[in-house]
Amino acid sequence: MAKKNAFYAQSGGVTAVINASACGLLEAAREHKGEIGKVYAGKNGIIGALREELIDTSRESPSAIAGLRHTPAGAFGSCRYKLKSLEENRAEYERLIEVFRAHDIGYFFYNGGGDSADTCLKVSQLSEQMGFPIQAIHIPKTVDNDLPFTDNSPGFGSVAKYVAVSTLEAGLDVASMSETSTKVFILEVMGRHAGWIAAAGGLAATAEGEPPHIILFPEVPFNQLRFLRKVKQCVSKYGYCVVVASEGTLNADGTLLADAGTTDAFGHKQLGGVAPTLAGLIKQELGYKYHWALADYLQRSARHIASATDVEQAYAVGRAALEYALAGKNAVMVTIERGKGKKYSWSLGEAPLEQVANVEQKMPRNFISRDGMNITEQARDYLSPLIAGEDYPPYRNGLPEVTKLKKVLVEKKLKRGFKV
Repeated sequence: MAKKNAFYAQSGGVTAVINASACGLLEAAREHKGEIGKVYAGKNGIIGALREELIDTSRESPSAIAGLRHTPAGAFGSCRYKLKSLEENRAEYERLIEVFRAHDIGYFFYNGGGDSADTCLKVSQLSEQMGFPIQAIHIPKTVDNDLPFTDNSPGFGSVAKYVAVSTLEAGLDVASMSETSTKVFILEVMGRHAGWIAAAGGLAATAEGEPPHIILFPEVPFNQLRFLRKVKQCVSKYGYCVVVASEGTLNADGTLLADAGTTDAFGHKQLGGVAPTLAGLIKQELGYKYHWALADYLQRSARHIASATDVEQAYAVGRAALEYALAGKNAVMVTIERGKGKKYSWSLGEAPLEQVANVEQKMPRNFISRDGMNITEQARDYLSPLIAGEDYPPYRNGLPEVTKLKKVLVEKKLKRGFKV
């Protein structure tokens, strides 16, 4: 039986460790070269398949592939491009199958969040209908930590570590200057619908009165009066107040506190800035001097301070995806399973994509304090192992070394192009 080739693509917002998953997959594939053909990677994600722009990963050296483990962002390029439903635009899926058939691709590995899990499932289903069955395996990735059926999502642990460290260090800065300068500091972090990243800021506090003093979650409606009262209390008691705010913080009526009025390619609301909104409110109502910061891309690209746990898990799910495919599994997501003992441990499992696609896992209420503005010990117990350990990249001339790929494209076989 002829060996089938494979296609790998990175989807959506990138992370500090998504390339570690690519490294795991590609190294495993090279170890199983007797069972699998070439692995092609989509140039700029799934649109690389639609445009038939396939990168031949066999042209990359072993050292370049190994270097993916310590290189942030998406080495092959990612995109925010959500395929429509089969009913709305069947042509897009048929194009994918057409490209896969032309290049003898029998395995589809999609590295992303909930939307990519949905695409993965549809490719598996439609390819069967079209008489060219493709095994589709979803490799989990999202900084938001909102995928179901997995203890956590690769990419989250490193963002959580960055936010916890930044909260600790910025808190010390503000405390040092609060007598005559800044009284309130606001750190805005990612988290559109789930407050996991904001919650990670809470790890910076190890004793009463340490920052962050307030955490704002999408799961808890924003109450302006209670928020201002808490800020005032903290400034009176500690001399300053540090706030970690999720970008997806909602008003009581369900509207976003910072809604820019536009949407992205996935149809998600573009957010206009929770931190400056809160800062303006504090200035207007309390008159305190403030500073705010937007962690933005810095939090998800900070490979230099990645969590060792996160790096190990990201690499492991990539390897497992290849092994699952060779074992005949299809339409599943690789999952991370937390061990039962007091000492943190983990293993790998799987979940059917029918149950994963487009489902968001939000913060459980018992992880959020009774007043809705901090984390509980249960949350601390869950989060702490995920930021544990250091996995520093190699450095040269004071800067982290990153791998640079050749990204040689395969010759196109289809006469017809496809406009994305």
